Amino acid sequence: MLQEFRQFIARGNVMDMAVGIIIGAAFTAIVTSVVEDLINPIISLFTGGLDFSGLGVRLGEGEGAAVFGYGNFIMALINFLIIAWVVFLLVKGVNRVKDAVMKAEEAAPAPSGPTEIELLTEIRDALKKG
Repeated sequence: MLQEFRQFIARGNVMDMAVGIIIGAAFTAIVTSVVEDLINPIISLFTGGLDFSGLGVRLGEGEGAAVFGYGNFIMALINFLIIAWVVFLLVKGVNRVKDAVMKAEEAAPAPSGPTEIELLTEIRDALKKG
């Protein structure tokens, strides 16, 4: 089982996935900042100073009562939509580049080697010499 685990870790896909996860975590922090520091103030401007993070309903009395914080959910939803949109654009761009490379490879003429007759003639001549 240890050998199988080593083979799994040594695969290139696992390393690519790890790099993707690390970059994704950093990207999430950037998107969170964009939403909290840029988008929410603009939305707040149009909604008369409404702050999403503070939206919620108390489910009891007193300071220790649970809060149903739907404002944080709205912020998380905005974060998700922004991340999903950017990932969509990235995948679309990568696919466009792949398609362009594939078309260029298809358009490039395949290198032509000797024909079958040329090879047979070469073999015949080699046999005559030898």
